[in-house]
Amino acid sequence: MATSTFIGFSDAETATLADIVHAASAANAQVAAGQARMSRALARALELAEQHTAHASSSVKATEMALRAIAAELAGVMRTSDRSMQRQINDAAMLVDGFPATLDAWEKGTITRAHVQLITELGRPLPPEARAEFEQLALIRCEDETAGRLRAELAILAERLHPRSLTERHAEAREDRCIRTFIVGDGMSGLTLIAPTLHIDAIYDRLTQQAAATVDARGQARERMRAAASGGAAGCGDAAGGVFDQDEIVASDARTVDQLRVDLLTDMLLTAQPGADPTRTDDGPGTLGAIRAKVQVVVPALTLLRGDEHPADLVGRSPIDAETARLLAGTVDEAWDRLITDPVTGAVLHTDARLASAPMRRFLGARDRHCRFPGCRVPAIRCEIDHRRPSPRRPHGCRQLRGPLSTPPQHEAIHRLAGAATRRRGTRMDLPTRHHLHRHPTRPDRALHSRRSRRASPTVLIDGSTRPFA
Repeated sequence: MATSTFIGFSDAETATLADIVHAASAANAQVAAGQARMSRALARALELAEQHTAHASSSVKATEMALRAIAAELAGVMRTSDRSMQRQINDAAMLVDGFPATLDAWEKGTITRAHVQLITELGRPLPPEARAEFEQLALIRCEDETAGRLRAELAILAERLHPRSLTERHAEAREDRCIRTFIVGDGMSGLTLIAPTLHIDAIYDRLTQQAAATVDARGQARERMRAAASGGAAGCGDAAGGVFDQDEIVASDARTVDQLRVDLLTDMLLTAQPGADPTRTDDGPGTLGAIRAKVQVVVPALTLLRGDEHPADLVGRSPIDAETARLLAGTVDEAWDRLITDPVTGAVLHTDARLASAPMRRFLGARDRHCRFPGCRVPAIRCEIDHRRPSPRRPHGCRQLRGPLSTPPQHEAIHRLAGAATRRRGTRMDLPTRHHLHRHPTRPDRALHSRRSRRASPTVLIDGSTRPFA
């Protein structure tokens, strides 16, 4: 008889659990209230230092020295370092002066310390006039969600409230990109790369994919070794022995994913491609060298159309500037998916794609082989994909694709002829002059095996008259 995985508590156990939850909740509220009162007390320490040095000739330096003395006094009582205490005083002063509503909510127990740190971290760069609005909106969201899940959403909110666009600030910040090294000890050093967020996220993603491929190759090698050992393949000759030796080397790799990321990055920086690639079979690059990074970016439609400079969302990471998002949208080879979202809740209501997917492109190329315009023999691989219905009239255009169409300027005029009045119905084009152009797909199987087919197909039918295909 199957055992149910549902945990059923007795009445007494349920009562005990309720008491535990109540006690933990009450203790958590007391801790939050105590931490808030602690922040208020530490903020008074900075206020005291400023009052003490208000009339000093060099007020900045005097305030700093007074604050150090106060921090040392507090650190001795609270058994911590004076530098750590000085940082806590500065953070507390920022919280009390810059985010009073957040401090009140923390003291009441409606938000946690993690929420407070998130709000102050993201709201600190905002000017005072925008900070209050950000704090109000952020507190509403913090009542129902964890800090970790809210980070991306609040980061986007902070960027939109900033008086200077992320595009403008990113252009300035790019000038500070750099690489730094530092000594860790025991013969180890660190490398710090400061670069655009999109690039850093893509680097990490590619390294992670390569590390996963290495781990998979390791597992496959171990499976082959077990199969060879059970099947007695040791005496199958030199070739089998060589394969077995190679699998044994790959299977003996015990590096962690983090270690693989470091080794792969080092290899690529020093050799332009991973040198230790277990998938390589010759002198050329293996599977790891062919792996490319993947990132997921959500861009508002108005941002793409340059209607505003709202930041885009690099999913799972942080906002990126609008100009980088537009550049990415214009250069990426893959199709973009359009998301229709609820303007209030943000829930996705509908999705569609503007461009043809890779399988659809392969199908159209195999079906038509060349441009669909009558008389044109440009190969499909050098043609663009044309919609059967114009996109403004049929939003789901990729489901109504007509097939390959030669690149501009040869036949782009078809789309623009008479105000884009040209209509396409399957293999027929309805021109504004009421002429009908028919183009039947090539049948390579019949053309190769039937002389009659070669003479008669394909043809172009213009207003009912039949002419040989040019």
